[in-house]
Amino acid sequence: MTDSIPDSNLYVLPKIWQPPPSSGGRFANINRPVAGPTHDKELPVGKHPLQLYSLGTPNGVKVTVMLEELLALGHSGAEYDAWLIRIHEGEQFGSGFVAANPNSKIPVLVDHSEPAPLRVFESGAILQYLAEKFGAFLPTARAPRAECLAWLNWLMGSAPFLGGGFGHFYAYAPSKMQYPIDRYAMEVKRQLDVLDRRLAEVPYLAGDDYTIADMAVWPWYGTLVKGQIYEAGEFLQVQTYKNVLRWTDAIAKRPAARRGRMVNRTWGEPASQLHERHDAGDFDTRTQDKLAP
Repeated sequence: MTDSIPDSNLYVLPKIWQPPPSSGGRFANINRPVAGPTHDKELPVGKHPLQLYSLGTPNGVKVTVMLEELLALGHSGAEYDAWLIRIHEGEQFGSGFVAANPNSKIPVLVDHSEPAPLRVFESGAILQYLAEKFGAFLPTARAPRAECLAWLNWLMGSAPFLGGGFGHFYAYAPSKMQYPIDRYAMEVKRQLDVLDRRLAEVPYLAGDDYTIADMAVWPWYGTLVKGQIYEAGEFLQVQTYKNVLRWTDAIAKRPAARRGRMVNRTWGEPASQLHERHDAGDFDTRTQDKLAP
């Protein structure tokens, strides 16, 4: 890191901030300073009790992994429809989506098995809701439960520094800026060290058992150390986090985790994608219409 930034790069703060005509970068077309819907569009509803509206980003993968793991345990009530929400096209600002999630972020879950449809938004809250509903992947004893929830909330506080911080400035900003990249790279490496030290002590984040804490952290930090997001593996020297790599590989071998990572995914190798999931058989009969609904 350098000790100073050239004066030509300094930003003069206006007295009152106004949104720029275009902020630039990959997500400029969906950034806005107000909430609420931009258009009328109701959410579709499929045949299963659980309706998920999402995209196969790390935050979306958390929930589809959980649902596939529940089904693998035999919880038939966890059957679900996963509807694709194209965030680059602003579908998260439709009136139906905003009614389900006033924050207009994926994923959002609507549980139709309740007396009245019950919305759950924020990915960490969805994981905890499902764990408590089905009595799985969240310890009941006080100490391991506290450890599990601590790591779940660690992820919810840490991932924005990886995604919106490092990922944005390293991969998506319209130009490379040393100060934010240095700042967020340092924080991401600190986070990886936190995980690596913990996973040197135990097989999984909450202890001996695989839990919602692992399902939350794996789609972000597991894909990072495998070079699957931001193409920053060499830049961050991710091969040095050997315990994180061991843990990542162990989860990646789980069939339910592999299936969950495919759902609502619209990029990468075609074999890794299932744009929408409405039946367990969709993984085996991924015809072109199912790949691109």
